[in-house]
Amino acid sequence: MLNSNCMLSVVVPIYNEEKYISKCINSILEQDYPKDNLEIIFVDGMSTDKTREIIDTYVEKYPFIKMLDNPKKIVPYAMNAGIKASKGEVIIRLDGHVEYPTNYFSALVKNLKELDADNVGARCETLPCGTSTKELAIAEALSSAFGMGNSYFRIGCDEIKQVDTVPFGCFKREVFSKVGLYDNELIRNQDDELNGRIIKNGGKIYIIPSIVTKYFARDKISKVRKMFYQYGLYKPLVNKKLGTPTTIRQFFPLVFVFDLIFGAILSCLSWIIATIYVTVIIIYLLLSCYFTIKSVKKTGKMGLFLYQPLTYLTIHVSYGWGYWVGIYKIIMHTPFNAESNR
Repeated sequence: MLNSNCMLSVVVPIYNEEKYISKCINSILEQDYPKDNLEIIFVDGMSTDKTREIIDTYVEKYPFIKMLDNPKKIVPYAMNAGIKASKGEVIIRLDGHVEYPTNYFSALVKNLKELDADNVGARCETLPCGTSTKELAIAEALSSAFGMGNSYFRIGCDEIKQVDTVPFGCFKREVFSKVGLYDNELIRNQDDELNGRIIKNGGKIYIIPSIVTKYFARDKISKVRKMFYQYGLYKPLVNKKLGTPTTIRQFFPLVFVFDLIFGAILSCLSWIIATIYVTVIIIYLLLSCYFTIKSVKKTGKMGLFLYQPLTYLTIHVSYGWGYWVGIYKIIMHTPFNAESNR
């Protein structure tokens, strides 16, 4: 049985996070969790910026902070190395791109115990990483139901509920003995696959919406494109490993890309197909404009019209196209190769 002050290990995969890592570490140091029962393990993918230097200054000052190397530069390798080196009864996975409320550790451990859960996580408030309108548009798109579907950790919910996945989760250590560690084959979607295994083995995952983290979105639409292409690319592999799709929402971008490509081609053959194709495009554009208008009203930034619809389109097309490529790779038995970033 867990107690509220059990030994807690926090594992943080990082790579080239010099812009955010100090804020992340400071938010960790401000946690109200007892430092005598805490260890922080940064697992660095051989950063080429000043990330390692920054962390070293904290390692010298705080004995409960340590840094490991991740020469593979892949998140699951980082997490597995951190878990194996850790001593805690509870393990929390963090991200260097995020700031955490001062009660993050204590509140998650408390809920993990009270709910008798296998993994609990918080709502993720997505913020722009800078002050430009483009950066704001990216953050707004990543926070909306149109951009992300019913992903509760992104769009929020009113009460604690069981979900299919959470970010920056808080796990009982025994979970990894029961279902195994992170899958090293998955450069992306490794959390989804692990959480899928937990649920498949009868485990419970909860989101705690009263706890809110601050996630800083990518600063360029090109980075959003790359990220969501990789999410889509690895999703069919996750489904194959689990033996079932984890969500329904993952199929909408897949269908959308199919409609964009084959709808345009087949429209030449039938006015009915052409009508359906144009109708789908119009509905998509109307929804994109509607959610952009909501963001404009909230922020007062008319310039969002220049970037937010493009960000929505980038998210959906990149994910959908990546998904189709992933299906092709599975059918043709070709390797999943994508550039890692940890």
